[in-house]
Amino acid sequence: MVHFVGAGCGAPDLITLRGHRLLQQADQIIYAGSLVNPALLEAAKSGCVIRNSAQMTLEQVLESIREAEAIGQTTVRLHTGDPSLYGAVREQIDALQSEGISFDITPGVSAFSGAAAALGHLGGAEYTLPGVSQTLIVTRMAGRTPVPESESIERLAAHRASMAVYLSAGMAGELSDRLICGGYSADTPAAIVYKASWPDEKTILCTVGQLPVCAQEHGIQKTALILIGEYLRGTSSHYERSKLYDPSFSTGFREASQ
Repeated sequence: MVHFVGAGCGAPDLITLRGHRLLQQADQIIYAGSLVNPALLEAAKSGCVIRNSAQMTLEQVLESIREAEAIGQTTVRLHTGDPSLYGAVREQIDALQSEGISFDITPGVSAFSGAAAALGHLGGAEYTLPGVSQTLIVTRMAGRTPVPESESIERLAAHRASMAVYLSAGMAGELSDRLICGGYSADTPAAIVYKASWPDEKTILCTVGQLPVCAQEHGIQKTALILIGEYLRGTSSHYERSKLYDPSFSTGFREASQ
């Protein structure tokens, strides 16, 4: 049996209870060593085989899984954040299905959740503020993995929705230019969140136009999320009160009182 587990965004106590239990029970853990906090591996039982997939190809990962399966052992494939986002998980699952190897998936706390929580000096970031934005766009710049033209930064920026940009901190200058070209103004609030929830976490508030300078000043080239949108403005006067808790608004659980 193979368990794909989301490790969460960094802090070892942000993994799910299920994920932690599976780590304790695993005979083999194959973890994304370039991004997963190694403190999570302290949960492994004595004798557990631990492999760093940052040093492995897909074929080597699959061979390690086959070896464990052949002797009736379980494998935890430990992915950063949540496996469904930039986790290269589908290609592994397809291979397992083709060989009749059972698997399941345990979700994790993604970096966009960790990054929002890290902005505590704003009271935390709420991507879906009433009257500001009700849409969160999760995307990335093209690198070795291309991005479809229909999902270019310029086209997505035209919506002026809340945005969380992964895997792009090293291209902050180009990202800034393309965001502005697409529709965000240069003074749109932005943030760079480096290693959200890790001990060396950094949060930098800036604007879209200031992104490249701030990234350079703080030496941030990777392992950071870039957030964009008016939800980062940080004042209570620019958004509307939620109707869910408004005393003048009836819900299925209470009548309006005003």
